[in-house]
Amino acid sequence: MSEMAMSLAALAGFMVGALAVLFYRNQIEAPSRTQPAGDADTGSLPQGVASVLAVLPSSAVVLDAEDRVLRASSAARAFGLVKGDRLMAAELLALARQVRRDGEIRETEIDVAGHKFGQEITNFAVRVAPLGSHGQVLVLAEDQTERRRVEAVRRDFVANVSHELKTPVGALSLLAETIQDAADDPEAVTRFAGRMQHEAARLTYLVQDLITLSRIQGAEPIPTPGQVDIDQAVHDAIDHCNTRAGAKDITLVAGGAEGLRVWGDDELLVTALRNLIDNAVAYSPEHTRVVVSVRPAGDSVEISVSDQGIGIPEESLERIFERFFRVDAARSRATGGTGLGLAIVKHVAMAHAGEVSVWSKEGSGSTFTLRLPAFGGTAIAVPSTSPLEAAR
Repeated sequence: MSEMAMSLAALAGFMVGALAVLFYRNQIEAPSRTQPAGDADTGSLPQGVASVLAVLPSSAVVLDAEDRVLRASSAARAFGLVKGDRLMAAELLALARQVRRDGEIRETEIDVAGHKFGQEITNFAVRVAPLGSHGQVLVLAEDQTERRRVEAVRRDFVANVSHELKTPVGALSLLAETIQDAADDPEAVTRFAGRMQHEAARLTYLVQDLITLSRIQGAEPIPTPGQVDIDQAVHDAIDHCNTRAGAKDITLVAGGAEGLRVWGDDELLVTALRNLIDNAVAYSPEHTRVVVSVRPAGDSVEISVSDQGIGIPEESLERIFERFFRVDAARSRATGGTGLGLAIVKHVAMAHAGEVSVWSKEGSGSTFTLRLPAFGGTAIAVPSTSPLEAAR
C-alpha cells in the first residue's frame, strides 16, 4: 500500500471510529428524548456526523440504505463523484453495496473520468466502511493524482540520470582499457587520453547540473535575495561561453538597456544565462551571432538570448524545458550537452518569481527570454560602469 493510501487508511479509521461513537451515543440517548431506537429515522445522519464530515479535507460521502446521498463534501461534488443525491462512480457504488451486505471495511484505488481542474483522469485512494445499523455507508476518497504524477516524474528522472551517467562512465572504462592495450603506441595513447578528457568533462558537467537542479527544483523563493547587477551577470555569462563560441567562430554580442538591476541570486542568474548562451551556441551554425539583449519591462527586467540556429519544431516547444528532453539528441551529445540546461533555466526563473519563454521557428533561430522582478519594483536604468562594453 502506498504512503498516501496508508495515511488515508489511518484518517479513515479515525473518522469511522469517531462517527461510530457519535452514532452509538445518539442511539443510546435518542430513546430517552423521543422514541424507541427501532423507530429511528434511517434517512438522517446521527447527531454530530455532519459537523465531522464538514471538516474532512478528502471527498466524503454518506449513503443511506437506498444508495441515496445523505451528505457529500464539497470536494466530492467538485470532482464529480456526486450529483444531486446520487453517487456517480459505478465502481464506488458497487463497493458500497458490498460493504452494506457484509459489514466489512474495504479499500481500493480507482480512476475516475469526469475531471476537476482540467484533469482527464483523477486517481483516488478509497476506503468504504459501514456507518451505524441502518444500512448507511461512509465513503472516503483521497485524490492522489498529483502524487502519482510526481512519482512518475521521479521514476523517469532516475531512469534518465542512470542512462546519462552510464554513457560517459562506460566510455571512460572502455578508453582506459584501450590505453592500457596501446601502451606501446604514444600516438594512440594521446588520442584516447583526449577522448577520456572529453568524457570526464561531460561527466563533470552532468554532475554539476544535477547538483544545481537539486538546489532549485523545489520552486521555493530565494532565501536571501539581493540586488543583482544585470550588466555584470551578462558579462560573466558571456565570459564563461567565449571559448566554446570561439571554437565555432560564433560572435557573442551584448546590448540593450544598461544599469538595470533585479532581485535575486547572482550566481544562479549567471548559471541560467550561461545555459541559455551555451544552448544557443550548440544549436547554431558556424560564423553566426548570438545576441544577449536587456530591456526594462514595467516592474520587470527582460533578458533575451537570440541565435541564428536550426530552430525548434513547433511540436517540441511545449517540452523544451523538460529535464533531459533534446530536440536533436545526436547534436546535444556530440557537443557534450546534458539535457538539463533549459530545465535549470526554468527553475531559476521560478525561484526568482519570474518566468522564461521561447520563440522559435525552424530554420530561423530561437529567442529565449527571462523575465525577472526588478529591484525596487520598477525597472529603471541607473548610471554605472557597464561591463557590457567590454563584452562587445
